[in-house]
Parts: sequence; C-alpha cells; structure tokens
Amino acid sequence: MTARIRLVHLDDDEALAELLDHNRGYLAPWEPVRDSDYFSVAGQHADIEMALVRHARGEVMPFVVLNDHGEVAGRITLSNIARGPLQSCTMGYWVAEDQTGKGLATEAVRAATACAFTEVGLHRVQAETLLANVASQKVLAKNGFKQYGLAPEYLKIAGVWQDHLMFQRLNGTG
Repeated sequence: MTARIRLVHLDDDEALAELLDHNRGYLAPWEPVRDSDYFSVAGQHADIEMALVRHARGEVMPFVVLNDHGEVAGRITLSNIARGPLQSCTMGYWVAEDQTGKGLATEAVRAATACAFTEVGLHRVQAETLLANVASQKVLAKNGFKQYGLAPEYLKIAGVWQDHLMFQRLNGTG
C-alpha cells in the first residue's frame, strides 16, 4: 500500500472527525488531552480553518494522508516553519489504527519530507517521538531521519509531561 498526501480541505472535516472519534483510544497515548469538541465535525472544521489560515501565512503545510482508495486515513503536518538562517520545520503525523502496518506512515513521511525540501525549500525537518513509540521511530529511520537528542519533559502528552527522542533529516541526506 502506498500513501499519497494532499493539502487538507475544509470538506475533510467529516472524514477526519469520524477517524479521530473512532481512533480516540488508539491515539490517546500519543496525543495531548483534547476537549470532546475536537472530535466533532465542527471541531475539525475549526481546526482545518485555522490550519489553512496558518498555511496562507507560510507557517504550516497541513496535509491529509490518503490510502490506496483515496480515502482520508490520517494527517501529517509540517509546522513551525522557520525561515531566515534556520530554514526548518517540525513534522507530526498519525494514521488510523486499521491503516497501520501497511506503509502509509512511511510513505506519507517520505512525501512530506520531499515537499519540505523541494517545494518549501527548507534545509531541515525535525520530528519527535515518545520514548515508547518504536513504530514511529522506525518510520523516521526508514526515511533517513537520525536521532540527535533527548528532550526531557518536552510535550504534555496524555496529560503528563513526557520525554521525547528528537530526530532530524537534513536536505541532501537520507
């Protein structure tokens, strides 16, 4: 199975709300605690609207991950796009539980990284994972990302400040 990515559309709100609600328990250990409104169509519509505003300002590249049938199977976002001497961004992603193990995340990371380097013109893409998120670490490794550090209590995930491994890929490597 191969993934495609495309810019998120406002009319993806229903598909994303359904996926997020259905995968709420699966994603909970890897995500911040979210208000129940986030999982609704209105919540996803508002989230997409804000992402597209930030995209228009050049701050993010918000994508959906599509499966072989062209259905929304997850999200991948290049955020915190920094220009000037840094030319960097942070990548975050998730794929629905029933879509895991099929190469979707690996292909989505490959496509988003290529976009960061070619279309956006960045020098560096970074991603962080919880220490226990071995599956995501393997996805990053398959895409040429190298671990470069540990960030203690980096993000509040599942209601707790948690340590994260830090990964990066530089343009021209991997």
